[in-house]
Amino acid sequence: MTASSSFEERWPRPSVMGVVNVTPDSFSDGGLFVDPETAIEHGRRLVSDGAALVDVGGESTRPGSEPVSADNELARVAPVLEGLSGLPVSIDTSKAPVARSALELGAELVNDVTALRGDPVMAEVVAEAGAFVCLMHMQGEPRTMQVAPQYDDVVSDVLAFLEKRVAFAVENGIREERICVDPGIGFGKTADQNLELLRRLDELGSLGRPVLVGVSRKSTLGKIVGNGSSKDALVAASVAAAVSAYDRGAWMIRAHDVRETVDGLAVAAAVERGKIA
Repeated sequence: MTASSSFEERWPRPSVMGVVNVTPDSFSDGGLFVDPETAIEHGRRLVSDGAALVDVGGESTRPGSEPVSADNELARVAPVLEGLSGLPVSIDTSKAPVARSALELGAELVNDVTALRGDPVMAEVVAEAGAFVCLMHMQGEPRTMQVAPQYDDVVSDVLAFLEKRVAFAVENGIREERICVDPGIGFGKTADQNLELLRRLDELGSLGRPVLVGVSRKSTLGKIVGNGSSKDALVAASVAAAVSAYDRGAWMIRAHDVRETVDGLAVAAAVERGKIA
């Protein structure tokens, strides 16, 4: 990472963010990577599969999840970040102490599902480090976010929220060119609201910031294909959703199944160009 690099320069479109959940209770892979060595091996494999960035998280944000302390979260992620030293890594956290330590251990981006609202010191930590940040929309909090979410117009409401959070970040010293935004698919939205966000994703382009989309293995996809318990069905559905998001302007896709997503996006990008390379 150079001092002058923007998000777009650092991660050309389309890029894939691979997921490493160091948690016992995440939605699709909780408990699989609680052992640091297993998580490190998985992170390295995601990079070899084509991930431009590996997102390490130590606290589940699935619907109904309970928060963990900063000390516990850091104890989960620190050994993994150390083991992935030298690889492109982001930290999935809303806690400033965890973000600060992760950035010191080499993380380049803070992926904050609260869009800098969860910890009053987070903006300062990101700004002082000159780090990249992803600001995500979430209605409510993970424990309650799926309890009857309501919007006047989900796309307009999400757009207005993200516009305010980008302004807040810039006002607090974070460089605008280092900010990306995430509409928060599945975070305080019904299945139909998720689909409406994806259908009108191009409207978020008015923010002038790259859009990250995390739709991988989400329950909305299981409802569409009618077989949410089948891993193979959700992989195919996740790649289809990723390509659809890319076609509507998404810059980066957060994915569990990195190789399949990279390949799907490579085809979509080639079609957009009208040539192989």
